[in-house]
Amino acid sequence: MKILILTGMSGAGKSTAFKMLEDIGYYCVDNLPVQLLKSFIDLSDNGTGDQQKVAVGLDVRNDSLQLLKDILPELRDDGKKYSILFLDAEDEVLVKRYKETRRNHPLSGTERIQAGIEKERAEIKFLKEQADFIIDTTHLLTRELKEELQKIFVEQEDFKNLFVTVMSFGFKYGIPSDADLVFDVRFLPNPYYVHELRPKTGNDVEIQQFVMKNDEAHEFLNKLEDMIKFLIPNYIKEGKNQLVIAIGCTGGKHRSVTLANAIYERLSDDDSIGIKIEHRDIAKDASRGK
Repeated sequence: MKILILTGMSGAGKSTAFKMLEDIGYYCVDNLPVQLLKSFIDLSDNGTGDQQKVAVGLDVRNDSLQLLKDILPELRDDGKKYSILFLDAEDEVLVKRYKETRRNHPLSGTERIQAGIEKERAEIKFLKEQADFIIDTTHLLTRELKEELQKIFVEQEDFKNLFVTVMSFGFKYGIPSDADLVFDVRFLPNPYYVHELRPKTGNDVEIQQFVMKNDEAHEFLNKLEDMIKFLIPNYIKEGKNQLVIAIGCTGGKHRSVTLANAIYERLSDDDSIGIKIEHRDIAKDASRGK
C-alpha cells in the first residue's frame, strides 16, 4: 500500500493537490484526527499491496498535530512505508491569497493573517524537515502545480526540491521583488537603437545574433553559469526550495530576454533542479520596443 501524508502551509495549494491525487487513484481523507491515523492505515491496508493508494491530509487545523512526532516513528516500526508531501509558499503570497479569498487563517484568530502564518510555520516545521517532497507554489500556476504532482506520482520522475525560475525584466519597470539573484546586462549594445531590430524581442534570432556577437556577452554568460552551478548544490544543502534569477536590461525586451534564454538553456540539463523561464516585461511598451 502506498501511503502519502499531505501537509504544508495553509493557502499553499493542498486542495488542488488533493484533487489531482484523487484523479490518479488515491483515496483521499483530509483533516483526519491524528489519533486515528494508525487505525485508518490498518483498515486501509486490505492486502491489495501496491495497488492501494491512500493520501491523508494533516495540517494545523488538527489540534493534536504534535502527536505525529511520536506516531510517525511508530508507523515506520510497524513496517508502514509512507511519504510526506509538503506544500509551501512565501509569506507575502500566502497573505495575498487569503485576502483575495477573504478567508481568515486558521491560527490568526483576531490577529493579522501574518501572525497566523508565523504560528503555523513554527508548528509544522518538524513535518517540513521530514518531508520527502517539498513543492514551493509561490511562482507556480495551478496548471504548473498539477504538472509537478504528475511528474512525482504518475511519471515517477526523480523529484527536484529546488525549483529555479530564470526571469528577464526591465529596470525601468522595477527590480522583481522576489528575485534572489539580480544581474544587469545594460553594458551590452542595445538593439533598440537599430531601427529594423527595434520591434523584435530576445526570442527572435536576429536579436540573439546581435546580442551574442559581442565577446562580452559570451564571457558574461560563462561566468554566470559557473557561479550559478556553484551556488545550486549549496542552496540545496541549506534547504532552499525556490531560486529566482533575474536578468535585467532597460526595457526587458531585447538583451535580458536573450541572456535569460541562454542561461536557461545551459541550466536545463542539470538533473538536480526543476527550472522554468519567464519574461516579465517582454510585452510592455511594445510600441516603443526599448
